[in-house]
Amino acid sequence: MCGRFSVTLPTDAMAQLFAAAPANDSPDVPNFNVCPTTQVHVVRNEGAGRLLAPMRWGFIPKWHKSPASGPLLINARAETLAEKPAFRVACRARRALIIASGYYEWTRDGDARLPWYITRADRAPLALAAIWQSWGSNINGDDMIRTAAIVTTAANAPMAAIHDRMPVILETPDIALWLGEEGKGAARLMRAVADDALVWHRVATTVNSNQSAGPELIEPIDG
Repeated sequence: MCGRFSVTLPTDAMAQLFAAAPANDSPDVPNFNVCPTTQVHVVRNEGAGRLLAPMRWGFIPKWHKSPASGPLLINARAETLAEKPAFRVACRARRALIIASGYYEWTRDGDARLPWYITRADRAPLALAAIWQSWGSNINGDDMIRTAAIVTTAANAPMAAIHDRMPVILETPDIALWLGEEGKGAARLMRAVADDALVWHRVATTVNSNQSAGPELIEPIDG
């Protein structure tokens, strides 16, 4: 599961790191509380090269009459990605990366929801496996919305203590294959990252509100 994350890298740095040309309308950074339905930084291959451009976080199948016609599809399960009608074409033809610095997950203590902030142990950005889809009703494409979902898988052993699901996090050598630049075989990448790849810490419950903002959201707290 991945329902909230942060992005702290400048757009130009993201573009350079992932060898992508940046679009002119990238979302503002830093953003310490990226929420569903907002614009996120997405890397995709355009045939002539990689592009870093914004997409709505929340995949909209082509047959939906409006963005709110069905459930909010921010995540797509790796185990059924190739079978679900909403995702099966995208998983073959429209794979991408959503770039994050870290993501949030929650545990429960009675009625309390306790947030955790999860990052790579090496502090590199997270390249989250994603799929994308254009949605819109205008035949000229004037109102087309590009939308994306994060691919998730069963959590590795350490992360299972917090949640039974986690995003598919791609290592640098696997990115080209995921983006369709190195032929077939991307299905094998839809697995949990290595047990020692991530670290995490408790953060304040301020982040439980999607209205919260600021770098203090990712600061560790005791407990």
